[in-house]
Amino acid sequence: MKIQGRMFIWLSVFILAMAIVYGVWSKEPAGTTALFLAFGLAIMIGFYLGFTARRVDAGAQDDKNADVADDAGEVGFFSPHSWQPLSLAVGGALAFLAVAIGWWLMYFSAPLILVGLWGWVFEYYRGENRTQ
Repeated sequence: MKIQGRMFIWLSVFILAMAIVYGVWSKEPAGTTALFLAFGLAIMIGFYLGFTARRVDAGAQDDKNADVADDAGEVGFFSPHSWQPLSLAVGGALAFLAVAIGWWLMYFSAPLILVGLWGWVFEYYRGENRTQ
């Protein structure tokens, strides 16, 4: 993680330099603002990765003599099946469609989003997946 943090910090320095050059040269506010926002995003990610790297053990990517196999192992737990993302996707699509068509469509999308969120959060507290 230490390497990724440094990469994002250097990327943010580059984006900041390009934002200043672009802003002075073009005098165009939209692109300059976008570049400064990209700088903010890159610096936040770099700071987070650097801060987290100090709190966790060094990974294989931090060792210059590591092999690819040294980073193998369990990545995490992933749900084998779930219908909740479908409910969230349909609710989210209807919510964005409500902006284009009419706000009345939000009455149909909000319950779908709430049901999807509630089901996803409590998916492993009830039903057949309770023991996982």
